[in-house]
Amino acid sequence: MANSKPRILNNNRDMVWSLIPLVIACLLIAGVASQCSLSPGGPKQGPIPNFDVNTALQYDAPEIGFPVRNPSVPEGWTPNSGSRATISGDNGGAVSTVGYITGTGAYLQLTQSSATEEQLVPFVAGSETAYASGAQNVSGRDWVVYGEEGSRNYWVSDFGDVRILLGGTASTEDFTTLASILEVTEPLAP
Repeated sequence: MANSKPRILNNNRDMVWSLIPLVIACLLIAGVASQCSLSPGGPKQGPIPNFDVNTALQYDAPEIGFPVRNPSVPEGWTPNSGSRATISGDNGGAVSTVGYITGTGAYLQLTQSSATEEQLVPFVAGSETAYASGAQNVSGRDWVVYGEEGSRNYWVSDFGDVRILLGGTASTEDFTTLASILEVTEPLAP
């Protein structure tokens, strides 16, 4: 006899009043667990994860089977991620990736691989439908550009024993900066 009204007489107002204690309980639990915060000015950028790019690439150099470069990026760029993978099948190969947050707060990744461009781009882009949309020449080296303005872009160039792919949401200026640094960066000793 918890409810004195017949069920047919319950309405939306009764439902709202029964949900209020549940919502308050959820907010209290989230507050105690420190899993929510109030930010009246909108979201704020959190701390950038720390990644030791020097150690990661130094480790990859003798293990991966192709020349690995560790560019000296501009001050203000922060390495924040890295991974190693393998593209299986014909024309595939090992893949070494490190990511940076540029001085403007955009993401730019450096991927080095022995795989062909035709295998590397879809693997990194996560799409079989990545099409070349242009070209850039930086310091005398040609880069094939994939992607459209305002979306994630990929630049790929053949350095002989290795294909280098730059990808992310960074500006063309940041892509050009990293491409020109890579041009003068010697491979690490295996």
